[in-house]
Amino acid sequence: MRRPGASRRSATVELRELVVDDLSVRLARKRIKNVNLRVKAPDGRVEVSAPLRTPDEFVVAFVREKRSWIEGRRAQIAASPRSAAAEAPPEQVAEWRAVVEACAPALVSAWEPLMGVKAGRLAYRNMTSRWGSCQPATGRICINVRLALYPPECLEYVVVHELCHLRERGHGQRFKDLMDTYLPDWRERKDKLR
Repeated sequence: MRRPGASRRSATVELRELVVDDLSVRLARKRIKNVNLRVKAPDGRVEVSAPLRTPDEFVVAFVREKRSWIEGRRAQIAASPRSAAAEAPPEQVAEWRAVVEACAPALVSAWEPLMGVKAGRLAYRNMTSRWGSCQPATGRICINVRLALYPPECLEYVVVHELCHLRERGHGQRFKDLMDTYLPDWRERKDKLR
């Protein structure tokens, strides 16, 4: 019997490590219907989520069946600029900063009149989980220096994305409509940052 007001989704999730051949797998059992497999950046960690009563043997067989896909995905992650950035020395980060600082202001200046917005101060940081951020109240925009590792259209995508936040704070449909208006291929550009 559930306590009053308790959610069905608040069920305990069982987390543990499972070794499949030589592969360490983080297994999460939860209230779901299907087995899901993910290979996570930046280190290629393998995660499986499975329904509560799924036997270990089934998970092991599932991972073995997907082994070639797992290795391919890990190779993609290892070859990505994101992976290289995690190991970069400070001198390299300084070089990225110089590139982004040289390019971003011109992009902001070009897009502001087209979008009818005015950015505040631009800042540049070596961020691990975001490409940019915006404080609509002050107009301050922060851009990830790791964008120097990607094609130039990715930096432009982040600039337009953050400028859109000066008009719409969230990422709902209105925000997406703005992105579609100003940068119709924004989804393809975003995909290059994965």
